[in-house]
Amino acid sequence: MKTEVILYYYFTPVEDPHRFCDEHKAWLKERGIKGRVYISSEGINGTLGGTPEQMEEYRNYLRSLDGFEKTEFKTDEHDAIPFAKLICKVRKEIVAIHVDELNPAEGGYHMSPDEWRNVMESNEDYVMIDVRNNYESRVGHFEGAIKPDVENFYEFPEWLDRAEIPKDKKVLMYCTGGIRCEKFSVLMKQKGWDDVNQLHGGILKYAKEEGGKNFKGKCFVFDDRLVVPVNRENLQPIARCEITGKPADSYINCANMECNKLFVCSEEGAIQMEGCCSEECKKSEFKRPFDVNNAFRPFRKWYNYFDDDFKQRELQEQ
Repeated sequence: MKTEVILYYYFTPVEDPHRFCDEHKAWLKERGIKGRVYISSEGINGTLGGTPEQMEEYRNYLRSLDGFEKTEFKTDEHDAIPFAKLICKVRKEIVAIHVDELNPAEGGYHMSPDEWRNVMESNEDYVMIDVRNNYESRVGHFEGAIKPDVENFYEFPEWLDRAEIPKDKKVLMYCTGGIRCEKFSVLMKQKGWDDVNQLHGGILKYAKEEGGKNFKGKCFVFDDRLVVPVNRENLQPIARCEITGKPADSYINCANMECNKLFVCSEEGAIQMEGCCSEECKKSEFKRPFDVNNAFRPFRKWYNYFDDDFKQRELQEQ
């Protein structure tokens, strides 16, 4: 069955987030749509999967709501819905940085994908920041980017205070779809950086419009696919399997349910360790059965997709 995965966010005041969430969840459940949606007084952040017809109906529905008319969506085709269920919740922030009074309207310049590529390929002096967690940048990033060693977005303010980035530097920043840059760019401007620029639409929009030029590896996504291709001309893994040490860019969760560590692992390593991250976990009485075919099915699909019809196909954004 042909399905679509959509990724979106929009900052706009929501007067009653709990009522809005209840109505939103009921609408999605009635249509059998799965995925994750977070709602707060500052707006909405979601990723959903369903048939193309369902996703088009949802796009029209959200844009019909007062304040959400200009919501942008990034869309990817997939062979299955990469979500097990629907989660629709109210949160204090739709993307948590734990800093008050950050208004996205006061953030950096939204640099289009072609502008971003032109700056990267020019002799212009700049510093580029990957505004994602370390396990995301580990499997893919833009050439020359600073990759902060943080595990959560809310650690970025502290990282910035010790990063020693000159305040007269031109700053480029990027994330998966753009939402984290919306807040981090405001923070940088508040702290004294003037020339702050964010990649509009993030890595996923850049992949579709510019073919992922100057991006190495793949892009981590927060659904069952875990990583998706970006640069059609360079699909080589940049990370290494934590078991075998060989190049790999596929993530799995440790089969020991008490551990459940997310780690980079090749098929060879997964078979060797029965889906576990260590010998200790391999011996655990809480180890769940490991099916290598299921665990690596999405990765096989992507490699086949590009190898079979490399030049004729267009890379879809998430």
